[in-house]
Amino acid sequence: QVQLVESGGGLVQPGGSLRLSCAASGFTLDYYNIGWFRQAPGKEREGVSCISSRDVNTYYADSVKGRFTISRDNAKNTVYLQMNSLKPEDTAVYYCAQGTRNAFRAAQARGIMDSYEYNYWGQGTQVTVSS
Repeated sequence: QVQLVESGGGLVQPGGSLRLSCAASGFTLDYYNIGWFRQAPGKEREGVSCISSRDVNTYYADSVKGRFTISRDNAKNTVYLQMNSLKPEDTAVYYCAQGTRNAFRAAQARGIMDSYEYNYWGQGTQVTVSS
């Protein structure tokens, strides 16, 4: 049974940092593209970052490039999203998701992460950036 569990969200001041974790079970993380998405109230879900299977290439949305870093620890079957220089507009529920074989290449080619390329989703973790 595939499960993804996010953790690490919380309240942080502008300019602060958080590290989100996505713990996977029921599958071997190394074999799959994994993505992070976010959804703010009243807005559409937005792809933030993804990491490819095996060769560990990364993709970032322009809105987070230079501030967020995605990584994976295969021994722990966990993907991380390090978020620095946080802004109020980063406030959202953050989700991790297991992608299809095409998910990473599609994001690189289109310049956007499409949620339909992702089959399994976690329950989300709230990130609030506010003073």
